[in-house]
Parts: sequence; structure tokens; C-alpha cells
Amino acid sequence: MVCAAISVAGGPATSLSRRPALGLHSRRLLWARATSQYTMSRVAPRLSSTMVGAPTPDHDEARAGAQGVPTSTGVKQALISLSDKTDLASLGNGLQSLGFSIISTGGTASSLEAAGVNVTKVEQITHFPEMLDGRVKTLHPSIHGGILARRDQEHHLKALNEHGIGTFDVVVVNLYPFYDKVTSGAISFEDGIENIDIGGPTLIRAAAKNHKDVLVVVDHHDYPALLKYLQEKQADPQFRKMLAWKAFQHVASYDSAVSEWLWKQTNSGDTFPPSFTVPLSMKSTLRYGENPHQKAAFYGDRSLSLVNAGGIATAVQHHGKEMSYNNYLDADAAWNCVSEFENPTCVVVKHTNPCGVASRQDVLEAYRLAVKADPVSAFGGIVAFNTTIDEDLAKEIREFRSPTDGETRMFYEIVVAPGYTEKGLEVLKRKSKTLRILEAKRSGKNMLSLRQVSGGWLAQESDDLAPEDITFTTGSERAPTDSELSDAKFAWLCVKHVKSNAIVIAKDNCMLGMGSGQPNRVDSLRIAFRKAGEAAKGAALASDAFFPFAWKDAVEEACENGIGTIAQPGGSMRDKDAVDCCNKYGVSLLFTGVRHFRH
Repeated sequence: MVCAAISVAGGPATSLSRRPALGLHSRRLLWARATSQYTMSRVAPRLSSTMVGAPTPDHDEARAGAQGVPTSTGVKQALISLSDKTDLASLGNGLQSLGFSIISTGGTASSLEAAGVNVTKVEQITHFPEMLDGRVKTLHPSIHGGILARRDQEHHLKALNEHGIGTFDVVVVNLYPFYDKVTSGAISFEDGIENIDIGGPTLIRAAAKNHKDVLVVVDHHDYPALLKYLQEKQADPQFRKMLAWKAFQHVASYDSAVSEWLWKQTNSGDTFPPSFTVPLSMKSTLRYGENPHQKAAFYGDRSLSLVNAGGIATAVQHHGKEMSYNNYLDADAAWNCVSEFENPTCVVVKHTNPCGVASRQDVLEAYRLAVKADPVSAFGGIVAFNTTIDEDLAKEIREFRSPTDGETRMFYEIVVAPGYTEKGLEVLKRKSKTLRILEAKRSGKNMLSLRQVSGGWLAQESDDLAPEDITFTTGSERAPTDSELSDAKFAWLCVKHVKSNAIVIAKDNCMLGMGSGQPNRVDSLRIAFRKAGEAAKGAALASDAFFPFAWKDAVEEACENGIGTIAQPGGSMRDKDAVDCCNKYGVSLLFTGVRHFRH
């Protein structure tokens, strides 16, 4: 049996009837009832800018005496709980110099103390230790009440006073490194679950919601601006709103990673979730969009599926002008195309269409042939290689003259490759101050492809099929020779990257001509033959989709121009006409059973 008496400043001791020892929860309720009878004029040190209490007078007196801080109002509080402790010492010391009392958790508190910052640990406020292996630390009314209370609402402040809860003016939190953990390699499901932050997002959301009264920071780059804002006693509501926006965005991006990871854990066979979020992070603003009157920006995609996926978005720019909107589109098209080839290859792109492609063991020869395919289009285009650019290749790129006149030095917007030798990069930089030199990793496979339409998005699997994945079936009487089949496969890989309607003519691992983007296949075919010229005789022709007609149409016209082999998907109700036409002219006709539309 015990007898308890609680002494409240400004009033007499209040006796509580003799009863068995009470649990902590019951004692708190009694404390709240007792303190509600009096006007509180004392607060626990470093606890509140409003009013605080304590579950026992011993606790209040012990803290006031031990810390030597007068129990008065007006103490400013900052709550700091960080996984990423970058610049933590400067933040803690900065806040302390501004008169803030620092409340912190676990490792953050230890780091602050090591930096010479006085810290009150969260459990000294909640009167609960960390529980459940750290799962519960800050999930407590003494913390969240102090964050969420509106300072302009009297009944909010009264509720805090009644329950002995102090207010927080600054909340600085970042989250468990879930993204890094689940992308660092093999990780068990249980380990992944344990790295999902619960308390952190709750603190951030609470502070961001009450940003009018609480400054919330989730990014260490914002520490200087925060300290300046406080030091100068600024009252800019836009600054608070911006921090709140950043906080909610931070949590949203974090949650999207958790959601994506869990979906993959539970739905391994389904590519398309019922809903999902794409976490985008701005990498740069652009001078303009496709046209000067359109504003634009470039964003990186932080989806888990794109970690180490390579591509232009993660390319390193070594030299040249800043990338433009159209530069990104063209560089992406060139890099995706050249990444398909295993042998040393050069791809030249203009307006996202490959206008020259060549594969050779000698990459210098591949470069010359790729430009020769359409030197007019290549001028001002993008040149991509799937091999390291050394000094010799860099000199060739720098000095090569246009095949049209043998005099004009070729000009390019971008050169992109998987790597450069030191000398190669040095030589290439001297070609032009504006030449953009990019180093990229090979684009990944099995990606989800997204495309925007008005009011929505289209999602599809990436088109990763290569000639090796396809069966080329002979439909004509004459089967192709080994070299003709090789030419057909090369043309087929090229046509996959040309805008529909697409036709590619190729021979000896070199594109001779291409036709793209025409509303009908005949016009694309004629453009391709015009570019290929006499070299088209005996070459292979690939069409991205079937020929709807044969006689006096594209198939017969191709045969009359001396083409040796035609590769097409097939599937037309007039496929037999195409077979008969090719048989008449002795042309080998191959059906792939696969279409490569590109809109």
C-alpha cells in the first residue's frame, strides 16, 4: 500500500486516496486530472514552448535540478531523428546556438552528444524506452501532440497543458535506407520488412501537415537555409510550404519504393499492378522543350526496377553544351539501337531514326560506312558506338569529311559510347566546344515502357526480341543463302528501331537505306531504295509489319529493284500473293512471325 501526493505549482498538494500501486498509464491519468485543477506555471526544463508536466514531481524536480535549467516557458524545441547523419553536427550546434533544446533518438542522440550538443532523449519525454526492437520510439502522444497542435487554437494548447505535452518548432527527420537496402543485392523478405520505416514517415507527415507552426526538414542540403531562416527570424510562409511539400514528396517516393518491392514479392507473374507510382526526381531544367516556346525539364526515374538499368538517363556528360529536350530523345534512340549489337557497331541517328548502321571488326570502318549510308541526314546527328572510343577513332570522328563532297568536316550534336580512353576523350573534346560527349551503360532489358496519352498512360513490356529469339521461316521456293539470311537478320534488327511504317535495306552488316514514318509502306520502301541506290541489288529488305498487298505494290516493286531477300512478319490475308510474287522474281521470302511497330 502506498500513499501518493502530487504537488502542483500555484496550489496545495493534492492527496490521492490510499490504493494499491498503480501502473504508469493509471498514474498518468491521475496526474492529468490533478493538474487540470490548477493553472500550471512550471514546466519541465527543455520540454515545451507552451506548458508541460510530468508523471511525478520527482521527475520534474530531478530534471530541473540535474540540468540546472529554470522551469520557465518559452523553450524552443527541435526534434532530430536521422538515418543519414550528413552534416548533423553543424545542424545540432547551429540549433543549439539559436537557443533550441534538442530532442533526439538512439544513434542520432549519440552522434549529437559526440559533437558537443546537449541532447534530451525521446524516452525522457515519453517515459517509455524504445520497444519492440526499435519499432516503437516516437509513436507517442507526447511527441505527436507537440508536433500536431495548432498554436492558434486555444483548445489545442489547453489539451497539451492538461496532458503535460510540449510543442516542437522544428522537426528534422530522414528515413531508414530502404531503397539502398533492397537494391544492394540479395536481401531476405524479413530483412526488407524490417527496413520499412514507420515512425519516421509519421513524424514527417505530422510536421508537414502542421507546417504553419513546425519547420520540417528531410534533406541535409536544406540545413543552411533552415538555420538562416531561424537566425534572421524570418516569417516567410512560402519557405514553410516548400519544406512541407518536400517532406510529403520524400515520403511519397519512399512509399513508392516499398510498394514496388512488395508487389514484386507477392506478384512475380503479373507485370502490371492495378496501380503504381513512378518516383521521378528532377535532374535538370532544360532550355526549352521540342520547341523554344515550350518549357521543359529532365527527370530521373528512381523505380527499383531501373537500378543499374543503364541508359541515357544515367549517362555521364564529359564535354559540350547542356543537353536539350531533343538531344535526350535522339541520344536515347541512338543508344538503344547500338546497344542491341554484339559486334563493334556505329549507329547514326537523326530525329530518333537510325539513318546509318554498320558493324565491322574495325570500328573505324563501321563509322565510315554508317555515315556513308546517309551523309546528308548524318550531318548534325547523333553518333553512337558500342565500343570504347580510343585515340584513333576519336581522330577519325574529328577529321572525317562528308562523303557528299569530300571536304566538309562532319558535324555532330552528340557522341555517345560506353567508354573513352584518356587520349580519345582529349582528342574528341577538341572537335568542338559544343559537342556533347556522353558515356553510358548498356540499356537494360525487360523494362516497363510508359508513354503518355491525354489523360492517361500506356504501359507495355519493352520490345527486347532480337533476331536470335525469332525463327525465320522460308515461305518462298528459294531459300536464302547463309549470307542472305545474315543480311536479313541485320536488316531486321535495324528496322526494329525505325519509326513505322519502316523499311530497311542492308547488306554485309551495313544499312544501305531506310524509309520511315510514312503513312503507307510503299512510300517508305521508295525512300529506302532511293537512299540505297544500285547497292540495293542482291541486298536484304526488312519490313516492320506485313505487306497488305504484293502485286503492283511494295513486294513487286522491291523484287523489280533487284532485292535478293525480303523479311517480314507475315499475317496478311494476302501472304500467298507475296509468296507468289517472290517466286516469280526468284526472291527469297522470310516470315518472322514477329512485328516491330514503333510509333
